[in-house]
This record gives sequence, structure tokens and C-alpha cells, in this order.
Amino acid sequence: MFERFSGTARAVVTEAQEQARLLGDSEITADHLLLGVLRGGDNPAVRVLNRLGIDRDAVARRTQALGGADAQALEAIGVDLEAVRERAEASFGPGALDQPLRRGSLLKSRSGGHIPFTASAKGVLTQSLREALALGDKTIGPEHLLLGLLAGDNGTAGHTLRGLGSDPARVRAELLRELGPAA
Repeated sequence: MFERFSGTARAVVTEAQEQARLLGDSEITADHLLLGVLRGGDNPAVRVLNRLGIDRDAVARRTQALGGADAQALEAIGVDLEAVRERAEASFGPGALDQPLRRGSLLKSRSGGHIPFTASAKGVLTQSLREALALGDKTIGPEHLLLGLLAGDNGTAGHTLRGLGSDPARVRAELLRELGPAA
């Protein structure tokens, strides 16, 4: 499948791996792919996300703070993660929580070795191929990766977008509009 990825889509996947490594994660998640899309330069996916107020820094802060499952569990019991951040910054200064938590092995995160994809992230990559084919495109670009992230409300990426005030269905509709009549 990777032979169908454009150079910019390959750069997105490479950036997702680098983000996982920087965050000390042992697997590449959908949120890492979302961060990779946002680092992809000027393309329809980035333009739509930015227009809707979703930028790389906001996603990175949310991804760094806690893993997606942890964040969902805390929100389910009424813990407001943004309020926690505000209180920590009030006590310890701006950016107090910006250092990534080391959730994976330090040895793995520094080794530069291969980091595997979670099942959800693999599903995003497969869905991105379906999205490209449905649009009549022969190659997979960052816009198809974003559509893959948005399809079926893929767990943490959809949760991340909602947490940043954006409805995944609206992001999808805006991206399809941006891609034009062929979409």
C-alpha cells in the first residue's frame, strides 16, 4: 500500500513516527498521524484544520498531556483536563505540563528503531487508501490520511478534535468541499 503514498503522505507517516518517538510512546497512534498531517505543509488537509482552529500546537499539547484512553477515562469521571492544566500553570508557570510524559521505554524512544502502528492507526492507513480510491485518486495524499482519520470517528483522533472544539463530521465536510467538485 505504501507505494501509493505521495511524497507528502510519506512525510506525514515519518513525522507521525517521530512524534511517537519524541513523546516516548511505544506505538504510533491515530493522534500521531494527526500531528503528522498538521506538519505536512500547505495542503488541503492543513488548510481546513487551520481554518477550523485546529493547529499542531493544540493537538500536540493534548497528545502530550495524556494518552487518549487515559484522557477519555478521566473525562468520563468528570475530570476537566484543561482545568488541571490551568491550575498547574498558575502554580508552576506557563508550559509547566509541556514536557512529554514518558509512557514507553526510554531505550526504545531514543534508539531510533522501528515503532509499530496501533491497530487503529493501521485502520486509518487502510481507510486512507479507500478514501483515495473513492475520490478517483491514484495516490494517497495528506488529505486522504485526514479523511481516513475522520472515517468512522476513529477513536482518539475524533476525541482529540472534539476536545479542541471541532466536530469530526464538520472537518470531513469542509475537507471534501476544499477538494472540489470531484470529491
